[in-house]
Amino acid sequence: MLVILPFCLLSCNKWLDVEPKSQVRDNDLFSTETGFKEALAGVYTSLTYEPLYGREMTFGLMGVLGYEWDYQSEQYDSDKFFEYTSVPSLARIDAVWNGMYTAIANNNKILEEIDGQKSVFQQDNYEVIKGESLALRAFLHFDLLRVFGASYEENPGKMAIPYFKKIGKEIAPQLTVSQVLDLAIADLNEAAELLKRDPLLTGRTVTSLDDQGYLMNRQLHLNYYAVKGLLARIYLYKKDMEKAYENAKIVIDANKFPWILQGNIATDLIYSTEHLFALNVTRLETIHENAFTATGGSRFSMLAATYNEYYTSSDYRYLRWFTITVDGSYYLNKYNQENILAASRNRMPVLKLAEMYFIAAEVLKTTNITQAANMINTVRERRGLTATTIDAGNIDAVIQQEFRREFIGEGQLFFYYKRKNIPRIPRAASYDIITLKGYKLPIPLSEYNNAPGRVNNR
Repeated sequence: MLVILPFCLLSCNKWLDVEPKSQVRDNDLFSTETGFKEALAGVYTSLTYEPLYGREMTFGLMGVLGYEWDYQSEQYDSDKFFEYTSVPSLARIDAVWNGMYTAIANNNKILEEIDGQKSVFQQDNYEVIKGESLALRAFLHFDLLRVFGASYEENPGKMAIPYFKKIGKEIAPQLTVSQVLDLAIADLNEAAELLKRDPLLTGRTVTSLDDQGYLMNRQLHLNYYAVKGLLARIYLYKKDMEKAYENAKIVIDANKFPWILQGNIATDLIYSTEHLFALNVTRLETIHENAFTATGGSRFSMLAATYNEYYTSSDYRYLRWFTITVDGSYYLNKYNQENILAASRNRMPVLKLAEMYFIAAEVLKTTNITQAANMINTVRERRGLTATTIDAGNIDAVIQQEFRREFIGEGQLFFYYKRKNIPRIPRAASYDIITLKGYKLPIPLSEYNNAPGRVNNR
């Protein structure tokens, strides 16, 4: 068996920035610790390309479905109407399905080999690499579920997607929404136990002299706290409020991810210190130029009315996150790579501190509205806004608005609406997404052809 894997080279951490280079026999690749490191780096890197988190799973397809933009390429016309019938739409959807499951297959190969090669690892690398691989498997399946499965709110027993835990010819069965969530949670809990050796948790200082700095830059890996944050996200999706709050609070109380300082908002547009987990997208400068500039080939923009609907003038995000062109278009500036801190370059946020506060607020709203309001206002104040009055009558509307402001261009807004199973979302009130079955993108036809017995997910 041949495994195609990218090999890595990065000035500050060679395990993060990778390019496809060669094919290596798996029994050679997985005979050394270096091979496992390169394989894991390859999985992370495969997620950064435009068909996945480099565009479509963040500001592209997911941004269009969340109605974040007033203008986007005509290639998204079918998606705008939640129809998913055009050739470009089906090609994009197929690319998400195939790309994610390919990453899962390569990731499962790591997990298949790692226990038999435990002796090749030094220090904490076995626990960390296995823990990250388990977390990646859960992360990828959960996002596949959020794209292709019904929401838990709609029907936890509805058939959704397969959850692959092996690599081979065996076809994994199609599972219900609830079954997929339970498997993801099990993988994450096992990952959390292994990642108790994570330097981010233990406090062990790691420098470039220690194992070539392999355990540095933990925000660019699914670290211990990212796993806890992902558990909070999944438990909220599953409506297990107690567990959601428990895991979100672990992240909040850890104080490992400091809020962006006001003095840094001009040079750290993505607020990188707050990232629990981000992907290292080496083409982000080109991606930004293509998507968010007046001369780009695949542009996304909004009008002034939409911009002002999102933000007020004192908001740090209002001041820095958008560029206004002469024709009156507002382009997202969040991913602009010019004149920013080196530490925040090429980062695509996937999981952030602010989400933990919003999760905690959503859990607390029925038991302690004052504390819930404090959670929301903490985020507001860190964004240059004043605290606002929040009560049981308006808290859901406030959370939704804060979510829209905070996660624009990151792909989370559509998933927020889906989790809540909202029939008509802001700025798309003429479309009943539930009636249109728009929250469940169609599983590719090839999946039905190659795996007899699959049930139509829609």
